[in-house]
Amino acid sequence: MSEFASRKSHNSRLPPEVNRILYVRNLPFSITADELYAIFGKYGAIFQIRLGDKDKDTRGTAFVVYEDIYDAKAAVDHLSGFNVGGRYLIVLYYQPAKFEKRAQLEEKEKDLQELRKRVQQHKASVGQS
Repeated sequence: MSEFASRKSHNSRLPPEVNRILYVRNLPFSITADELYAIFGKYGAIFQIRLGDKDKDTRGTAFVVYEDIYDAKAAVDHLSGFNVGGRYLIVLYYQPAKFEKRAQLEEKEKDLQELRKRVQQHKASVGQS
């Protein structure tokens, strides 16, 4: 029996949130993609790794995409709380709905700030008249 077949029969029912894409937070800012491959590659074949930009919003984060869902599950099980460079990793399954919700919330917040700015400008112009 192959390794994949034994894993599949052992874990035949995976929770619905389990998928091949992992969202990793709390990474050291200086970590490289090669270092991530070395850490996450121990649990299976990696399709892609995307490190966050150096800007403040995505710094210290990465997406790790595995070829196989069972490898992704093994990585989450073993690497959540793993210490890398003095920081404890937070490894989660990527959930598109949560990211969409966050993006919508940020957009609404931006709109609200713009509206507040317009109201302040309007009050200032009315006060000068």
